[in-house]
Amino acid sequence: MPKTRSSFVCQNCGYRAPKGFGRCPNCGQFNSMVEEIQEVAKPAKQNRQPTGTLRSTPQRLGEVSMDIGERLYVPMEEFNRVLGGGIVPGSIVLLGGEPGIGKTTLLSQVSGVIANEVGIVLYVSGEESAAQIKMRADRLSIEAQDLFLLTETNLAQIIEQVNRVNPTVLIVDSIQTMYAEDLESSPGNVSQVRECAGRLQSLAKSSGICVFLVGHVTKEGSIAGPKVLEHIVDTVLYLEGDPFQAFRLLRSVKNRFGATSEVGVFEMSGAGMVEVPNPSEAFLAERVVNAPGSAIAVTMEGTRPLLVELQALTSPTAFGNPRRTPNGVDMNRLLLVSAVLSKRVGLRLHEQDIFVNVVGGMKIDEPASDLAMAVAMASSYYDKAIAADLAFIGEVGLSGELRAVGQLSARLHEAAKLGFKRAIVPKMRRKVDDVPNGLKLIDVRNIAEALAVAVPRE
Repeated sequence: MPKTRSSFVCQNCGYRAPKGFGRCPNCGQFNSMVEEIQEVAKPAKQNRQPTGTLRSTPQRLGEVSMDIGERLYVPMEEFNRVLGGGIVPGSIVLLGGEPGIGKTTLLSQVSGVIANEVGIVLYVSGEESAAQIKMRADRLSIEAQDLFLLTETNLAQIIEQVNRVNPTVLIVDSIQTMYAEDLESSPGNVSQVRECAGRLQSLAKSSGICVFLVGHVTKEGSIAGPKVLEHIVDTVLYLEGDPFQAFRLLRSVKNRFGATSEVGVFEMSGAGMVEVPNPSEAFLAERVVNAPGSAIAVTMEGTRPLLVELQALTSPTAFGNPRRTPNGVDMNRLLLVSAVLSKRVGLRLHEQDIFVNVVGGMKIDEPASDLAMAVAMASSYYDKAIAADLAFIGEVGLSGELRAVGQLSARLHEAAKLGFKRAIVPKMRRKVDDVPNGLKLIDVRNIAEALAVAVPRE
């Protein structure tokens, strides 16, 4: 009978210790150490010859074949954009998101169109019955003869059915429900998640099957399980969005076959996820013109320029410590921009509560939206509206200067396409090439010059 030993493994980071702790010594998470039982293999004899065959041999760089097969085109442009132009054969993709955000709905629609246009799809669910999946498919009007359903959590049984069906795409919903029989730990534990993902990766690379994994997320918003799970897969996608808004953003945070930070925009409806081909127009559809505190920022999400509305509200504080409340922007950027306006422009924001909101549930991380945020706060502070045909591009420095941003030409063309006539941009050392017709550039050096144009006080 093989010997066993127990160890305690952190379910957040994978740290292993011989005894349990109330708080993980590695990541600091409380109550995350779980006891696991594992078999101890007998040590191999020193004079025993290695067994097995070599899986690969060294090759010269120039002799390596580039034939990895053509990408599988999915008839969903927003989905293809995030993946970098289609699904790469033999790749493994991890999709994460909060409960109820639409992960299963999106993959159900993707599996339907792939089964109709590309090849056989095997959809494995460890959380729902086949009848529940069929009910969703009927609601989404999915009709596909080559879409097979399997309700199973045993990884060995799943691989056996994969070998029998030989699908083009395998979808596993979710990886936290799968388990390998030769491991003593329960499904969802670090050892099970890591081992199941590793075996599915080997299956994808050896057979050329495209594998999609659905991953649960923790309350902090990261994918549950060890961080090595994200290193095993080729692509990591996050489905984001405000539960009270209709828009959903499919964001790529890792992609070995395409650009990272790429975004696909969908709208949740009764018929499922509907693609939004022109997100900028959708985000600005409900814009109130000539309203104080509203400014248009031109941001980049991957290779796509997006126009979003930034709203700011300043109000005299009733407390000694004024509040700073961001929604969709980074708190540190809000503090930086408000400090620059107070120090370099003279706005008495230390007496004001400041609220900043990005309309539509978008989250903006890049500094190119600093100028729009600053102008929106000044507009609300002076209670003066900004011209409706004016867009803003620029990063604000600590000295109040405006710094140049990348891909300016693409941003300007997107603004011109939506009817904007003027754009305030940082003063460039060289002339901006490829300025669209009908769009006037206003070069400014600092935030004070920008406010003099956007929010004149006389």
